[in-house]
Amino acid sequence: MNNAYPKHVSIVDVSPRDGLQNESKTVPTAVKQALIEDLIAAGVKKIETTSFVSPKWMPQMGDNSDLMTALMPSRSNDVIYSVLVPNMRGFENATVHRPDEVVIFASASETFSQKNINCSIDESIARFAPVAAAAKAQGIKVRGVISCTVGCPYEGEIDPSQVAYVTKRLVAIGAEQIGIADTIGVGTPIKVKKALQAALEYIDIEHISGHFHDTYGQALSNTLAALEMGVSEFDTSVAGLGGCPYAKGATGNVATEDVVYMLHGMGIHTGIDLDKLVVAGERISAFLGRRNDSNVARALINKRNS
Repeated sequence: MNNAYPKHVSIVDVSPRDGLQNESKTVPTAVKQALIEDLIAAGVKKIETTSFVSPKWMPQMGDNSDLMTALMPSRSNDVIYSVLVPNMRGFENATVHRPDEVVIFASASETFSQKNINCSIDESIARFAPVAAAAKAQGIKVRGVISCTVGCPYEGEIDPSQVAYVTKRLVAIGAEQIGIADTIGVGTPIKVKKALQAALEYIDIEHISGHFHDTYGQALSNTLAALEMGVSEFDTSVAGLGGCPYAKGATGNVATEDVVYMLHGMGIHTGIDLDKLVVAGERISAFLGRRNDSNVARALINKRNS
């Protein structure tokens, strides 16, 4: 085994937010709550619970306050509940519910930034500066995610220098963790390594996480490439839920079950019970009336039913 691989990897399950935001069928608060509780029961310690964006732009997240209120009585002290916030108004609405972490975001693609949030990269980071400062003042962790780090639906390939630039800017305003995201799933291992190397100019490897979509079936390969560089935190989505509303054709995030199976097979500890994780994915997939997109989950379910 490669001694450079981390001994423990943290999984951030983003299915309640990134996984569900594109679903056309309204997902009731109680179903989202059950999903989050299922993930916690499986041993997931970091969960992206919701997004405090305007329901006009993201109707599926319109119950953000209701969901956080519903979670409050059973909130676990050893679980990090993250929320995505687009601006100060979103942050102020979120802080009522005492999130453990806020997620801010910028794109490595100028065009994607304009299409996604109607402003330039520099303007987006300026918008997030007061959010990061306010979060830090309240003792809330700040994670910065960079979208389109290897490819953009409008610009094509992204130069790693863009990743370095955005990392530098996000770290300067107070991001403690940087997520390198292949938003449209076009990355391959070498491209991902180049993006990560660019980010390393401004932040240490232990503060970098990977966020890989599986549009072209490369997400596990890209995860392995990131592991080889020492990345020890990954965003994943149970049952492979997700996509991107501003990236036509982009499919879901890499399935949590597939990543956990790979990691456990490599002798890397996650603290997650794979069987319980499969149940979580089964339940939300059944509600949505869609196929479970985790290869591992389908294999284990077939084995169990045979």
